[in-house]
Amino acid sequence: MALQCGIVGLPNVGKSTLFNCLSNAKAQSANFPFCTIEPNVGVITVPDDRLIKLEELVNPQRVLPATVEIVDIAGLVKGASKGEGLGNKFLSNIRETDAIIHVLRCFEDDNITHVDGSVNPVRDKEVIDLELQLKDLETVDARLQKSEKAARASNDPDMKKLVEVLHLYKAALEEGKSARSVELSESQEKVAKELWLLTNKPILYVCNVDEASVIDGNNHVEAVKAVVADENAEVLIIAAQTEADIAELESFEERQEFLEDIGLNESGVAKLIRSAYKLLNLETYFTAGEKEVRAWTYHKGATAPQAAGVIHTDFEKGFIRAEVIKYDDYVNLKTEVACKEAGKMNIEGKEYIVQDGDIMHFRFNV
Repeated sequence: MALQCGIVGLPNVGKSTLFNCLSNAKAQSANFPFCTIEPNVGVITVPDDRLIKLEELVNPQRVLPATVEIVDIAGLVKGASKGEGLGNKFLSNIRETDAIIHVLRCFEDDNITHVDGSVNPVRDKEVIDLELQLKDLETVDARLQKSEKAARASNDPDMKKLVEVLHLYKAALEEGKSARSVELSESQEKVAKELWLLTNKPILYVCNVDEASVIDGNNHVEAVKAVVADENAEVLIIAAQTEADIAELESFEERQEFLEDIGLNESGVAKLIRSAYKLLNLETYFTAGEKEVRAWTYHKGATAPQAAGVIHTDFEKGFIRAEVIKYDDYVNLKTEVACKEAGKMNIEGKEYIVQDGDIMHFRFNV
């Protein structure tokens, strides 16, 4: 399931430093614009304490966690929608991602040049918002001309619905709003998906701060929170350089001690990965046996056959039933046999909606 979150932002806001912390891919990080030209892709392990607990109980031969792909995309500048800087490449790369992690510089440092000469995360956000909105408006206008002609010629109800949606998006974009701010009915959302608008992707804002601001934030962070209040978007505070320093420590104990010294119980990177996973509307179920304990990724709301198909398409095609144990029951009773004897193993059919944390075993026939 190769869903991707793209890390975006202006040049020199800390995107590549953060990406390096996430993936250990060591994307080039330097004090000049366009340091990252080709997008770097990292496959990131999703931290999950439940997997650790299952490993303790089952003692398998191997453990496989869930993963999510993160893409570090070239820094954007004003005029990107018209091809300025690396604009066309930036916009093409972001269009291919499923969600956006927008990094905003919220720290002062005279040694790190800001592309606009001063630190102002709200202004930086508006620069990128505007470029994406302009590109989306260009897309909507072009599609609207074709769709209106097609709707008149065919009298197709789906085409008429698409025209309605395009007009709603056009109005919002012309007002300087992103497509994700437009409220659509369920039927409208279905036709809207095929448009792949840049500003319709789910978004997470990351405020990159200095170490002193990692707990309570600062005035820059508060300004960001205020300006995104109506976007229904999460805001995370992370000190990317501090995270980079933590990543250089060799042992888990050293890293934990460092975190405790600055008042944190876990790294910002761990929080970010989980937030990215959630942003992509993903959840996890587990399989647990002597050979392997594994976390499997599925789309929230998936049925049991769909979840089985994540393992292999044959599992979905020949699905018979799913044997399901709730995570808490497994932890309390400690073995699959004990859960079965206690009546805590449920037999579920094709209509069952998989729940995050389910421990599952599929019966199938092909």
